[in-house]
Amino acid sequence: MNTRCSITLFFFVICFIFPLSDALNNGFSVELIHRDSIKSPLYKPIQNKYQNIVNAARRSINRVSRFYKKSLNISPESTIVPDNAEYLMTYSVGTPPFKLYGIADTGSDIVWLQCEPCEECFNQTTPKFTPSKSSTYKNIPCSSNLCHSVRDSSCDDKNNCEYSISYGDRSHSEGDLSIDTLTLESTTGQSVPFPNTVIGCGTDNTVSFQGVSSGIVGLGGGPVSFITQLGSSIGGKFSYCLPPSLLVTETQSNSTTKLNFGDAAIVSGDDVVSTPIVKKESPVFYYLTLESFSVENKTIEFGRISSNDSRDKGNIIIDSGTTLTLLPSKFYTDLESAIVELVKLERVDDPNKIFNLCYSITSNGYDFPLITAHFDGADVKLHPISTFVQVADAIVCFAFQSSTIGAIFGNLAQQNLLVGYDLQQKTVSFKATDCTKV
Repeated sequence: MNTRCSITLFFFVICFIFPLSDALNNGFSVELIHRDSIKSPLYKPIQNKYQNIVNAARRSINRVSRFYKKSLNISPESTIVPDNAEYLMTYSVGTPPFKLYGIADTGSDIVWLQCEPCEECFNQTTPKFTPSKSSTYKNIPCSSNLCHSVRDSSCDDKNNCEYSISYGDRSHSEGDLSIDTLTLESTTGQSVPFPNTVIGCGTDNTVSFQGVSSGIVGLGGGPVSFITQLGSSIGGKFSYCLPPSLLVTETQSNSTTKLNFGDAAIVSGDDVVSTPIVKKESPVFYYLTLESFSVENKTIEFGRISSNDSRDKGNIIIDSGTTLTLLPSKFYTDLESAIVELVKLERVDDPNKIFNLCYSITSNGYDFPLITAHFDGADVKLHPISTFVQVADAIVCFAFQSSTIGAIFGNLAQQNLLVGYDLQQKTVSFKATDCTKV
């Protein structure tokens, strides 16, 4: 699971049942609402308007170490840090459907939720799922190939398959590996059921997040993630479009966005650019190759990129859950220097002591430079609304940070981009879009 950032979103829609084949014929979408929107049940009207970005920045900096924990031989290879949610989505499990909120996590490869009776559970403010009340719930036998395909699986005294997942901050979830119907609620007012979805029914869970969330909905590339299980039914395609968030706007937002599946997730048009997803040791994460950034006409190379050197491929993870974009220290320093040369404003210290490059502004009209991310085969323009954030009155900071461990292309940089994942073609596509109008 990922370190969560305060650009958290959740799905909020109404549920009706209709045939799966009808839903998937042309793809389907579910609505996303920004967690800090006044429509959100997580909305905190008394919170300082700048506190969201401060909290998000701290989580982003912490998050990168979780993504690259593989080098520390932590098992299993999961980047989930159950601290703060990337997205909260409403979904239902079982028959009849039991509605839950789960953290939709593009860096996780399992769907798990707290189940009753619970031996040790974190504080969940909504009711927990009781599997005995679902007519479609089934335990997976320990002898099944599916059980053996899940890392760190084991057997209980009834020969049922047990899962165990641990994280770098000593959080964990353990319980029965099972199958049941998982239902998503679509923006058409109808529901899309997915029978025989593998879930982890957790009865021993220790995490650092609390609230309405029941657990994790893994949307990564791993073998038992929700996306992988949907497989050919969605053609390996999903997409999202993140509108400008409360982190970078002064006003409360009612705008919503969608998570699209199948044909509805196809990103098309003359101005679409695509870059390969690079397969690396962990199948969970979506690795891309970033060749350089350019600030106006100055280009900053991301190390040496050679077509004969596979070590340079897949040097950055695209992640909709990390707020900031995190870069290796030297690369960040060179990029920052290029910005300093162009921005003619008074530099000031970040009062929160998080960001390195901040400016004093007297109005919202300053024209910060355009930054372009040059991925392998895809040049993606990042406008100032995606690269600078206001952290206090009259103080704006560069929304990138240096990292000594690895690189993440965060969700602020992805704002007003339609981002499509095609796992069959192994590409991520980008299209400049006004995400408040999709």
